[in-house]
Amino acid sequence: MTMITIAVDCMGGDHGPRVTLKACQAFLDGHPQAQLLLVGQPEPLGDFKHPRATLVAATEVVGMDDPIEVALRRKKDSSMRVAIEQVKAGQAQAAVSAGNTGALMAIARYVLKTVDGIDRPAIATQLPNVKGGATTVLDLGANVDCTAEHLLQFAVMGSALVSVLNNDDNPSVGLLNIGEEVIKGNEVIKKAGELLRSAGKSGDLNFYGNVEGNDIFKGVTDIVVCDGFVGNVALKTSEGLASMIGEFLRTEFSRNIFTKFAAICAYPVLSAFKKRVDHRRYNGAALLGLRGLVFKSHGSADELAFEHALKRAYDAARNNLLDRVEVRIRHAAPLLSAASPE
Repeated sequence: MTMITIAVDCMGGDHGPRVTLKACQAFLDGHPQAQLLLVGQPEPLGDFKHPRATLVAATEVVGMDDPIEVALRRKKDSSMRVAIEQVKAGQAQAAVSAGNTGALMAIARYVLKTVDGIDRPAIATQLPNVKGGATTVLDLGANVDCTAEHLLQFAVMGSALVSVLNNDDNPSVGLLNIGEEVIKGNEVIKKAGELLRSAGKSGDLNFYGNVEGNDIFKGVTDIVVCDGFVGNVALKTSEGLASMIGEFLRTEFSRNIFTKFAAICAYPVLSAFKKRVDHRRYNGAALLGLRGLVFKSHGSADELAFEHALKRAYDAARNNLLDRVEVRIRHAAPLLSAASPE
């Protein structure tokens, strides 16, 4: 098997090397066909030793509250930018960062550029559903205001992603709306529905139709397309669910004897459910539409969560996600061109 190289922004996120280096160690231990480029300031990274890890020095760090302009124009030797430049230079097949989302998107777009036919990259990740699998949702925050054409592009890119994740060449796509009927929604959603139905008829997409918010967690479709504002709210809601269950178990165990007994009886079921919806197991969002693979980890990710982000980047590179996205986009090029505004 071909060795996969991932460039890791070790300085990004709320915790920096304290978390990223432990996650890198665990990832390397479990993936003998992977090697890592550890990008960051030499002093905090200098003690990490592994035969399949190489230090790549960067003198600056993009802060979580840095404006995009500062990250893009002033911090040209940041660990985030240097990691992405490794992908552009062909030294790595993917880059992973837990840093500032806006900065990561801006730098990745500037350094790697977008694929022909795609106006804006989108952030895509998986949310757990009751079927025991996951629903891929995009966009999750990169594009707060979207046109109908952008939503069509997201659907095409999401289909390519899920075809890799699920080994399914014809994943189903739903358009997030306030109702299933085609007359529901604002003008952007209605027009997006028309474009997606046309894509379904042409064979470019397997379009299911409109879906509602609860359908994400029901697993009604493999993919749900929405603008970044709505998608980010859905993501944060999902993340809060596991935390709520954990807090419930902790609280009930500390009450009187009757609630303790009830909690003990319910613990196996609730514990299994908590594990299923644990957002750390789904960490690692793909920035789709770029001429290179970039994955975004939660800024607050712990060791387990960041390791899962590394795994997602590894699987995407191993399964040629970038090539498959570009093939889908080329196939849908006439449709995308016809849909693009003048």
